[in-house]
Amino acid sequence: MPEFRYTAITPTGEVAHGVMEADSESAVIDRLKRQGNIPMRAEPADASGFLSGLLRMEFARSKALTRQEVTNITRELAIMLEAGQDLDRALRFLIDTAANARMRGVIERLRATVRDGGAFATALGQHPKSFSKLYVGLVRAGEAGGALAHALDRLAVLLERQRSLTATVKSAMIYPTLLLVAAIGAITLLLTQVLPQFVPLFEQNGAKLPGPTQMLITMGDLVSGYGLYALLAILLLVLVVRQALTYPGPRLFVDRLVLRLPVLGGLTRELLAARFSRTLGTLLQNGMPLIAALGIVRDVIGNRAAVLAVDRATESAKGGAGLSRPLGEAAIFPIRTIYLLRLGEETAQLGPMALRAAEIHEEQTRLGVQRLVSLLVPAITIVMGAAVAGIVSSLLLAMLSLNDLAN
Repeated sequence: MPEFRYTAITPTGEVAHGVMEADSESAVIDRLKRQGNIPMRAEPADASGFLSGLLRMEFARSKALTRQEVTNITRELAIMLEAGQDLDRALRFLIDTAANARMRGVIERLRATVRDGGAFATALGQHPKSFSKLYVGLVRAGEAGGALAHALDRLAVLLERQRSLTATVKSAMIYPTLLLVAAIGAITLLLTQVLPQFVPLFEQNGAKLPGPTQMLITMGDLVSGYGLYALLAILLLVLVVRQALTYPGPRLFVDRLVLRLPVLGGLTRELLAARFSRTLGTLLQNGMPLIAALGIVRDVIGNRAAVLAVDRATESAKGGAGLSRPLGEAAIFPIRTIYLLRLGEETAQLGPMALRAAEIHEEQTRLGVQRLVSLLVPAITIVMGAAVAGIVSSLLLAMLSLNDLAN
């Protein structure tokens, strides 16, 4: 009997993935519906899955909300609910003030589910591409405790901190990226446009080009003749690697490799620690049990090696042994994280200490990004200067050769 991969939304609003044996895709969908799930996708789990996944890459604009839009919605909902507005009226206000039709459509579907008697968390769970399991879990905890406004406020703070940290990293990398592009463009221009101008001069005088100049001209010919093909090959390689990283094995290998890199590995550890502690602290502060909180943290941490460490910590916590020891043994997070978490466990203040750790690691991440940029910019400048100097030297050598020939 063939196997089919499926994606479905469970009755609790979570996204479930798995493999099921059935006669056809329709049989898989029917079985999922009988189990109370909402089927999202069912496809054959055959060897062509990789190629089909690669060909099915989504280039069209997603209908999901952006992180910025989700953050704005959360903050506005928190403000209106704290001011005494009911959820239906608050959602109606968001519909009237939506910035675009895509955003308006998502909020209208949320409001329709709520008006039909569904919980707000259930409505959010029907849009997994817009609202993560972390988001849905926090809202569900807030609804259960009768403190939805407070939960949304904490959630808005979490999203704003994440956005700020992400913006810091992206903004810091703009200048090195532009500098690298300019360096590649300048070197390509010299190789393909400037150096070839000397070839006719030497051919007319029956002279031979100097060795370094001939080597650079050959490189320029290769760039001119095969540069476009090389660029297309690189783009194809990027797509293949991107698709390969959707599989657990290659993703785990790459994630572990990144953590071992000098400079970048340390920065990645700080970033993971900030994300882990901020998410865990926010969930615990909203009254979510530790085991449930760790289950959500593992889905948002974004690094397979760190996920395995969190899984081991979860098993340890289930046995009553705490989570700081297995996290320390995994050697994924900085020692500062482990110390603060251990202190939180000993004083029964795990949530506040996790948030304190998040503040420290977020600041360390900002400082690390600044140091990385301070290393990248001079390094790119030096390499570009050396490359240009080499090309100019080969030009001067060719000109001196012509002068010697004339004399």
